[in-house]
Amino acid sequence: VQLQASGGGLVQPGGSLRLSCRASGFDSDYYAIVWFRQGPGKEREKMLCISGSDVSKYYLDSVKGRFTLFRDSMKKTVYLQMNSLKPEDTAVYYCATGLWGRDTDDACDYGVNFWGEGTQVTVSS
Repeated sequence: VQLQASGGGLVQPGGSLRLSCRASGFDSDYYAIVWFRQGPGKEREKMLCISGSDVSKYYLDSVKGRFTLFRDSMKKTVYLQMNSLKPEDTAVYYCATGLWGRDTDDACDYGVNFWGEGTQVTVSS
């Protein structure tokens, strides 16, 4: 099981960025993929998740209405679309999975144990 997050960079406040989480070694379409972030001097926080049934669930109120998830099955990739970025969104972003499949109720609520390397997002003018 491998996950690779990419797409980070420097963006101005109000801008947009799309992060990718490419999966390999497992049937990623079937499993929930979770996005976390860790800002400077802060603890890692769980943001949102897309289940194996392609239902998204938010865990961080501050990203609701601005961040969305979608999946490209052909590319085995989950995308995190981030709009209206703010300086407080500056963080290292990670994708992860606990291999909770679409046959598991509330799969997004379970823990994760496979992590990809993070990608840095910096929101600054």
